[in-house]
Parts: sequence; structure tokens; C-alpha cells
Amino acid sequence: MEITNKKKKILLFATVFLAIITFSVLYKLQLGTRFLYFPSSIPVTLICYNRNNQPNTDVSEIDASEKCKHDTGIWTVRPDGRLGNQMGEYATLLALARANGHQAYILQDMHNYLAPIFKITLPVLHNNVAHSISWKEYWIHDWMSEEYNHIEGNYVKITGYPCSWTFFHHLRDEIRREFSIHDYLKNEANAVLQNIKGDRKNVTFVGVHVRRGDYVNVMPNVWKGVIADKAYLDKAMNYFRNKYENPIFIVASNGMDWCKKNIDNSKGDVFFSGDGNESTPGKDFALLTSCNHTIMTIGTFGFWASYLVGGESIYLTNFTLPESEFLKVFHYDAAFLPEWIGIAADLSPLRH
Repeated sequence: MEITNKKKKILLFATVFLAIITFSVLYKLQLGTRFLYFPSSIPVTLICYNRNNQPNTDVSEIDASEKCKHDTGIWTVRPDGRLGNQMGEYATLLALARANGHQAYILQDMHNYLAPIFKITLPVLHNNVAHSISWKEYWIHDWMSEEYNHIEGNYVKITGYPCSWTFFHHLRDEIRREFSIHDYLKNEANAVLQNIKGDRKNVTFVGVHVRRGDYVNVMPNVWKGVIADKAYLDKAMNYFRNKYENPIFIVASNGMDWCKKNIDNSKGDVFFSGDGNESTPGKDFALLTSCNHTIMTIGTFGFWASYLVGGESIYLTNFTLPESEFLKVFHYDAAFLPEWIGIAADLSPLRH
């Protein structure tokens, strides 16, 4: 009987020991994943910042002149709109959370939208956790204001449609890394460009994004504005034709039929994405950002193509009447970088 009890104790001890080891391994694996599961509590993250306002989790490297704080909160952003909108929301969240000393997390819907295209790295907040948090929603307009450096709250959800370089331009290198395109899309885009180039020498690729779709009606009827016309695109393309020896224009649009009728291809230097059919946003974006320079019309998709390419950019400016309500939510100087080249829109159709 004594031997049997001893065996039972050994078996019980071994069982408990294995359970502890198993729990420990599973817990570490759980922490290692980018999806965060913590149904009963929110973890405390040590957020430290060095002199360049970059995060540093090694407290031993932080001196007394640098700020370091325990952050018990979570900051996120509401994912609204399509590709360009969500890229702007992602970049703005990263910048504002950093400025206010909090860790940024994205919701699963945003991750599902952006991750198939970009190598984004912000941790993803599981839906179960997101739904259990009482968020402080904080709406922001589309340009940086000093007040946004002093947003209070540990559980903040940014709302709005921010897409202004004034929020995140000081983090440009980091933002460009976040929006690195997956290799399979990049390789496909490079193959397309190489095929278009053929035997041509000294080729300069210019991406042309023509935003149409719902803007054809929304801009004149709601915002008292216009979208790019044939005259604007002729001026923009002639700028590159006069400056570069052998430019090739790669056109992406959600209005390809209009583009094929209105873009001058008399020189044989224009090629339409998707063989003239509207392609997927990811493929179009990869193609535009593989070019050397950019012509944009209106919209955030074109902005991000220009911002990531980093070459010369031409944009449509002053495309609304002065009394347009659009100017209450949109500032030209906050939407386009100072070094970009603006061509004023023809507003005469609105006046007529």
C-alpha cells in the first residue's frame, strides 16, 4: 500500500510538472503571435523613446534626458474607405500613437485589407479584445495640429479619413518600409515594365493614376469641384516628354474607357494597366510604385503612389470653387508635398 501511494504521488507530481511546462510553452507561443489574445486582462507594455522619438524597449539604453513610460493602453484607428484611405489611417495612427507615447494596434479588418499587399508590422488586435474595450473615439481633420500631440486617453480609437504628409512625414523612411510591397506583386510589376521596355534605351517610367469612378458625379454635384480632364493630362505628360529622352507612361485607372479615349498616345509611349481593363488595386499600386515618377489626379491612391515612388510628382490643384465645403476638410498645402508640381484645374465647367 505504501509503495502504491508513493507511485501515485510521483505520477501526480509528473502530471503537474508537465502541465506547467505545457502552459508555459503555449503562453510564450501566444505572446509571439501578432494576433493578441488576452480575454481577461490587458498586458502592460513598456514604451520608451530615445532622442529621435523612436521606440526603445531596452531601458538600460535610456538616459535621464529621455522619456520612458509604462503604457497600459491601446491605440487604434477605425478602418474606413478603400486602399488609399486605409494607408493614410494606418500611417496616421502610427505617428500619433508614437507622438503620444502609446502602442499602436490595428484592427483585423485593416490587417485583412492591407497585409496581402504590404509588409506591415503593427500588431493586430483580435476582434474579441477590440469588442471588449470601451474606446474613446477621437475624430481628426486631415492635417496635423498641435493638439494632436496631446491627446488624452489610454484606449483611443482615431476616426476620420486622415491622409496628410503633415502627420507622418518625419517618419517617412519608416512609413515607406511599412508599405513595402510583397515580392510576388513587385516581381509581377517589374516583369510587366520590362516587357513594355523591350529594346528601348534610357527609358523613364512615369506612373499615371486617373481617379474617376464615383468622383465623376461627387466632385461637381457635392463638392463644387472637378476631376482631371484631357487638357490637364496633356500638360502633365508633356512636362515629362520635354524633360526626359524616352519616357513611357503607365496608366492605371478605375475609368479605363475614358482614359483610352482622352489620353494622347500618338507617340506610342502610353501603356494601359491590365491591357486596358481595370486591374486589382494591389496590382495597379505595385505597377505605379515601380515607376520613376508620377502623375496623379485626385484621391489618396494617387497620393500614396507619388509618396512612395519619391521621384517627380505632378498633381491637380485648385480643383474646387473657393466656396466649396470640401475646403473645410481638405487643405491643398497639407495634401501635397511642397516640392511636387501643381497644375491648376480648369473650373470653367462649374461656372457655366
